[in-house]
Amino acid sequence: MKNAISQRLKEVRDKIASVCARVNRLPSEVKLVVVTKAAAEEAAKEVIRQGEIELGENRVQRLSRISSQISDFLQSSDENEKLPEKVNWHMIGHLQRNKVQGVLPIASLIHSVDTLRLAEQINSSAGKLNLRPKVLMQVNTSEEAQKYGVPVGAAVYLAEQLFSMPNLELVGLMTMAPLTRDKNAVRACFVRARELFVELKGEQMARASFKELSMGMSADYEIAVEEGATIIRVGSAIFAG
Repeated sequence: MKNAISQRLKEVRDKIASVCARVNRLPSEVKLVVVTKAAAEEAAKEVIRQGEIELGENRVQRLSRISSQISDFLQSSDENEKLPEKVNWHMIGHLQRNKVQGVLPIASLIHSVDTLRLAEQINSSAGKLNLRPKVLMQVNTSEEAQKYGVPVGAAVYLAEQLFSMPNLELVGLMTMAPLTRDKNAVRACFVRARELFVELKGEQMARASFKELSMGMSADYEIAVEEGATIIRVGSAIFAG
């Protein structure tokens, strides 16, 4: 398992570097979030041994469980293992309002804020916990009915509401491309997200911290990097080959 994960991580990193060289970007501009949602605990530990500290989960119950397991692993590790002191957890899946309180103490970044009611719940709960979480606004650039995300036409209005909330910090956008082999359709979703990102970055209310564009998964992260992603979310390409 160790060698397989090491090799797959290297392949992903090499592809990121290759794309960046092609489009005149620095690999350091792209943060790799390793999605552990389908990985065994030992596999998650192995990516940490390989130097990865940005980990993503899409379900609150799983996030709570594995973050606790990983915390215990880091605290009890051998001094010679040279592990990081902590990892950063990303909540990348749909978040229900009644699960917000459980996520806030764990997640360093919530990728999936897509309604005003959810944002208001985060703002309220964070205020009570004396926290100010970083969040991304999820935008449905593919316009698929089954996908979560604010419609593109309503995105500016929702972003303005989020910018005004005192107990959360809107730091960028997230989107998901359709599951298709049509690369043009995938690219169109990422281009639209980037255009919206640039538009919102120019808004008077936007702060300097509004700089993250989370898009691209195992099947399409190379296109996402070409189109300006600053965060990619990769799981199966690392754990399943």
